[in-house]
Amino acid sequence: MKQLSEKENITEELKAKNQLEWVGKMNNIKNCAEEMILKELIYV
Repeated sequence: MKQLSEKENITEELKAKNQLEWVGKMNNIKNCAEEMILKELIYV
């Protein structure tokens, strides 16, 4: 998740300025990471 958030430029500065946007983006990254893991481990 850290690598994905760095790639999407989601920073602590964004968290301080706009928490709602930060939470939305982090939830999106979490869902993407879970999807990648499930795809590799289960659906292979």
